[in-house]
Amino acid sequence: MIEEIRSARDMELLALEWGFLPFFKNDIPGFSIEEHTPPELWFSSDGEDGEGWGPWEWKGPVARTGTCAYGKLFCRKAAFVSMGLFPDLVNFRRDGYDFDARYDDGLAAYRDLELWDTVRKNGSLLTGQLKALCGYGGKDGKKGFDTAVTRLQMQTYLTVADFDYATDKLGHPYGWGIARYATPEAIFGPEAVTAAYGRSPEQSHRRLMEHLQKRLPHASEKQLLKVLAL
Repeated sequence: MIEEIRSARDMELLALEWGFLPFFKNDIPGFSIEEHTPPELWFSSDGEDGEGWGPWEWKGPVARTGTCAYGKLFCRKAAFVSMGLFPDLVNFRRDGYDFDARYDDGLAAYRDLELWDTVRKNGSLLTGQLKALCGYGGKDGKKGFDTAVTRLQMQTYLTVADFDYATDKLGHPYGWGIARYATPEAIFGPEAVTAAYGRSPEQSHRRLMEHLQKRLPHASEKQLLKVLAL
């Protein structure tokens, strides 16, 4: 059992152990990467395992393992979800709709379709690339990029595949990582992502609630419902 996060591997193991792991402190005490990371490592350039850096930089390596989905998945904030639970989250959040069907039924805006389809066709895109291709940014560009991309993540149509970093002349990465977006299907494969489609969205929601109730017995039903809600 992981008590403290001191490496990317610790972060991954805790996400797999809990199934759900928000990045930041939230309404449920102890339910975050932030609360399980020693303060000295939160903005550290060193790590016990020699990886260096800290939780901000460990997100990418964990996302790359293929064992967890990562993105703004809870309350529009960043979190990991293990692949043992992600298909049920997909089934519940999508409510039976693949994105093109959601759009055809008038349940999604064209701008959301444009962002999702651009990512899908390109395999994966960095934030700046996606903005440029869809006409966001600049004086005359479209507005609302962050809101739309967050909505697509909450609905599980997009996730973060990795983070890219600028490098210095020696090839050492530095600065804040830039999110690389992809569809979950591109990262994990369509069969894995839609593995719970045989259940109703309500059944998936019930399974997720039961998991959270076992994992977080100190949390109220209202708090747990908030975790899963769109």
